[in-house]
Amino acid sequence: MSGGVTFAMAGGGTGGHVMPLLAVAQELRRRGHRPVFIGTRQGLEARLVPAAGFPIEWIEIGGWKRVGLRRALRTLRQLPWSVARVLAIFRRWKPAAVFSLGGYVAAPVMAAALLGRVPYVVMEPNAVPGFASRWFGRFAARALLSFPETAAWFPPGRTELTGVPVREEFFSIPPKPLGEEFVLMISGGSQGSRRLNQAARDSWPLFRESGFAVRFLHQTGPAEYAEVAHAFAGSGLRGEIVSFFEDMAAALAAADLVVCRAGAGALAELAAAGRPAILVPFPYAADDHQRRNAEAAARAGAARVVPDGECTGARLFREVTELASRPDLLEAMGRAARARARPDAARRAATLLEEAAGSRGRVDTANPRSNNSL
Repeated sequence: MSGGVTFAMAGGGTGGHVMPLLAVAQELRRRGHRPVFIGTRQGLEARLVPAAGFPIEWIEIGGWKRVGLRRALRTLRQLPWSVARVLAIFRRWKPAAVFSLGGYVAAPVMAAALLGRVPYVVMEPNAVPGFASRWFGRFAARALLSFPETAAWFPPGRTELTGVPVREEFFSIPPKPLGEEFVLMISGGSQGSRRLNQAARDSWPLFRESGFAVRFLHQTGPAEYAEVAHAFAGSGLRGEIVSFFEDMAAALAAADLVVCRAGAGALAELAAAGRPAILVPFPYAADDHQRRNAEAAARAGAARVVPDGECTGARLFREVTELASRPDLLEAMGRAARARARPDAARRAATLLEEAAGSRGRVDTANPRSNNSL
């Protein structure tokens, strides 16, 4: 596409939504385009997007699943005002196309794109799409997927298996041979995980008493950071407790093994970095998609899966020490993880956005299956 144009980036709340958007935005910027984000002041995008040097516009919208009746009703009241706000943003920025990663932040953006006849590309990183992607995906120029079975939710001919975009620095992480000290990285995501935090704390005495040489890199999330950090200071173990990994690529580069949830974004970063993992799927994720994500990684030989209810300090200690005693298995798991990586995901997403913007093709909203382009 000759000459740079503006693209609106929709999605936010958690790192799983924001990080892939940033990866695609960085690729668009390299091509001379102008990405502008649309998000909320409460989501992680409020911190990460300005830090990456991208403009962001604010809307007020909340979730409606598993939030209670009062919160859901409030979101419904916010929706028309948020759509109107996005339409005003569109009039000012004049985006040529929209890139959506789904979720409650993206719903009013895609609604405004339909009303404003702005083409959009949706990305669905999980095996089962969320409500916003399922509904608005019927009218998308393209739906970019991580699992072949997800195509059943979208019009035929408009899906493509691209994987989740990951920033380029993750792909340059080299394999890490085991050293004298085993580096265990634990992350419950940007919001943290009470289950993983508690399991880690319960494992500390077992690691200390065993004499196993371990160093912890633990992202707790903001809610429990102070408590966990204070307790770790008296544990007698080596490591670092943080609320949020400011440089996730550096943390993965240092890790010998990762314990984390099974969101699609986390699995994509593990694959890009080639790191073996113990996955603890969040049991209340929409449509149980984290369990499906984790099982796919385990079938590929890249991870072990521990159900949330079984993730105790004793189980964590046992799994970690067993894997640490088998460097050949850890190495094989790392190779299997890297084999799942899709280094071209961000570039492919950017290309499809350029195609949507260049054609300015409009999907027939009365018959969403009439514009198949594959």
